[in-house]
Amino acid sequence: MCGIVGYIGDKNAVKAVIHGLHKLEYRGYDSVGIGVIEKNKVKIYKDKGRVKTLDNIVPKNLNTSLAIGHTRWATHGKPSKLNAHPQSDCKNEIAIVHNGIIENFGELKQILKKEGHNFKSETDSEVLAHLIEKFYGETKDLAKAVKITLDKINGTYGIVVISSKEPDKMIVARSSSPIIIGVGKGENFVASDATAVIKYTKKIIYIDDGEMAIVTKDNIDIFNKDNIRIDKKIESLNWSAKEVEKNGYPTFMLKEIYEQPKSFTNTLAGHIDLENGTSHLGGMQNLFPDNEIHNIKRIVIIGCGTSWHAGLMGEYYFENMTGLPTEVEYASEFRYRNPAIDSETFVIGISQSGETADTLAALREAKGKGAKVFGIVNVVGSTISREVDEGLYIHVGPEIGVASTKAFLSQVLALFLVSLYIGRKKRLSIEDGIKFGKQLQKIPSIIDEVLQSTQAQIKKIADKYCKYTNFLYLGRGFNFPVALEGALKLKEISYVHAEGYPAGEMKHGPIALIDKDFPTFFIAPNDNFFQKSISNIQEIKARNGKLILLTDDNAKVDEGLVDDIIRIPTIDEEFYPFIETIPVQLFAYYIAIKKNRDVDKPRNLAKSVTVE
Repeated sequence: MCGIVGYIGDKNAVKAVIHGLHKLEYRGYDSVGIGVIEKNKVKIYKDKGRVKTLDNIVPKNLNTSLAIGHTRWATHGKPSKLNAHPQSDCKNEIAIVHNGIIENFGELKQILKKEGHNFKSETDSEVLAHLIEKFYGETKDLAKAVKITLDKINGTYGIVVISSKEPDKMIVARSSSPIIIGVGKGENFVASDATAVIKYTKKIIYIDDGEMAIVTKDNIDIFNKDNIRIDKKIESLNWSAKEVEKNGYPTFMLKEIYEQPKSFTNTLAGHIDLENGTSHLGGMQNLFPDNEIHNIKRIVIIGCGTSWHAGLMGEYYFENMTGLPTEVEYASEFRYRNPAIDSETFVIGISQSGETADTLAALREAKGKGAKVFGIVNVVGSTISREVDEGLYIHVGPEIGVASTKAFLSQVLALFLVSLYIGRKKRLSIEDGIKFGKQLQKIPSIIDEVLQSTQAQIKKIADKYCKYTNFLYLGRGFNFPVALEGALKLKEISYVHAEGYPAGEMKHGPIALIDKDFPTFFIAPNDNFFQKSISNIQEIKARNGKLILLTDDNAKVDEGLVDDIIRIPTIDEEFYPFIETIPVQLFAYYIAIKKNRDVDKPRNLAKSVTVE
């Protein structure tokens, strides 16, 4: 979950690494550090705090050809200067930055202490530095020492190692924690995410589990788990450096909310076949040639957090359009069960980053049980995209805000496209398929309309409700997952307690919470459930509950029943989630802004959860 950056080359290594750390700060921001080799010595500058902390501790004239850096999301050991990375060995000749968890660090630490090693931090990562020190003393070869060290540990890692004894190289390795190499001319880069290096190069090598690389300024040697040198393809990034800038917006989150008409269009591009009322999905055609799609007897969708909410929406779409029983699983729970998965199960994993540790492990489990495995991811070349049988990129561009917005909307769209594809093979009429395709093509302009028409009103409503400390979000049918996502967004960025519930469950517990200090955000367009929703609203008002209603233009509402009402255009009920999502995102955003929260970097969170 932490951010790793390394540079070796002819330019100012410190400047390049600090730039990369700024771009990766969304991956962790409780402490930061940079390590260099200067005058044949390892020097480390680090402290608790964010990347800007380095401005005060790194010498202004520091200019070296090699540097590694780290921005931390704490696992073992509280945020502090001592626990910040890089971590070093006893002699300060070796420095490492590490992302992941070393599960047997306690046992190894005790052995090393008995051998005379002196530990300075509470981290599991420091064990790596001391092990490398130990084996370097035996081998006098940094790469060999790293290889022996990694063979001794249990756990996950993305690691970069430097040594004052071999100042012309970085040693890089990974196991279930992402690492990429950026390829330059007379320079090379290492990072846990390509956003750190895109300013300098678009040529990327993705390191796979069990692989290790020796990186110099002019050369990259990569070895597999058997220590055999291998050749790897250099990929090209399709993002631009401009896409990871705010471009005039006050925050990345607001920028990404407003990018949703474009990101929706990008996800949809080339995937609608109006003539046949279906979707063009090459991955699905490859996975299920001829009539093999009829072998699917069950669908399982796997995700975490916002991606799990998208999966819940997919459950409605799959069951409505395909008639196949569909389940949505928390990846973090799925991987530790013995799930009933077989060759007739179609498993879909959803992850914006394509690196979510729990989702990746769950997909591997499903694949091992014989299921066809499909990925919905954003980051091209990510681990999940390379390990699934087939998949669909959502192509929304970099999402920097920790709270997902545009990726969620496009994940839901991707699930709709897959369900449309299977539905047309199973039972969906061509007339319905054409209708759905035409409606999808209209959605981007409707999203833009909602953004323009509701933003000012929602900001005023947020000002009115910003002092409340609890919220209930309710919805029925397609609107229930939107209620869950709305509650999650409010929790994530404003630190206000909020719960999402299916409205029909309100009387089975949550209604006990309702009073004048516990407002409800009710998502209820004029659909088949509308009258039942009105009954729930009346029950809330009878208990003096404050109520915000999100509904459509055609809904007839006694406005005396609600305190505030937000209206969106009337469309077919299957498509309401695509536009309801906008107001719930904006509401959470403006509540957080009113509370002076850092919406792009909410406390205790990181963008990509690459550890358990």
